[in-house]
Amino acid sequence: MTASPRPHHGRVAVVTGAARGFGAAIAESLAAAGAAVALIDRDDASAVSDRITAAGGTAWTHTADVTDEAAVAGAAERILKQTGARADILVNNAGIIDVRDFFDTDYPAWRRVQSVNLDSQFLLAKAFVPRMRERGWGRVVNIASNTFGLAAPHLTAYIASKGGVIGFTRGLASDLAPHGITVNAVAPTASRTPGGVASITEETLQLSAQLQAIKRVGVADDIVGTVSFLASDAAEFITGQTLVVDGGWVRS
Repeated sequence: MTASPRPHHGRVAVVTGAARGFGAAIAESLAAAGAAVALIDRDDASAVSDRITAAGGTAWTHTADVTDEAAVAGAAERILKQTGARADILVNNAGIIDVRDFFDTDYPAWRRVQSVNLDSQFLLAKAFVPRMRERGWGRVVNIASNTFGLAAPHLTAYIASKGGVIGFTRGLASDLAPHGITVNAVAPTASRTPGGVASITEETLQLSAQLQAIKRVGVADDIVGTVSFLASDAAEFITGQTLVVDGGWVRS
């Protein structure tokens, strides 16, 4: 059987952290595969939506702080009005990295990382999963990190948050399976992305590449196919899983 070139035709996807990096690449990939895409970011994502519409797709941008419950609820209300109360695919991509030694990490810094990387995924799921349940079909894809399988210094808060994402993914998958909704995670490595993260230096990228089985620097496009697959009908029998996409750094 030949796979459809537009497996998400007629569906609505919501992508957070969509102004740059992984989020922008994921949003454009889903749009190219036929989905109408709602972009959520605390920064202006209009450049991404402009590229999508210029290519013949449909996209909406919404500026919102994904750690603010009221802001998420407001964005969800606006999106659902635009889409006719549809939200078929949710990609929880928004995230931050705070590189600092444990002894220099105060509680506000710790909470900020947990709030953006983990709490936001709960808030977005609460906002959009009920629409999936109504239709009896849905896909949630959470972006985790391969650091959870490694012991990296100066990333305690970040690693804890991404470990939480993996646990959240497994728990939510169990809750939502009876409703036709799958929940999975994708765990990438440090990658070179457009408008990427300042704390991920070229030195870090090259070091990561040397520790991988596939010895090149990861790029945003490396994960879009995995996300698109998990968001499709083809992945209907996969849930609660974390797919590590890191060039073979984590091997067990």
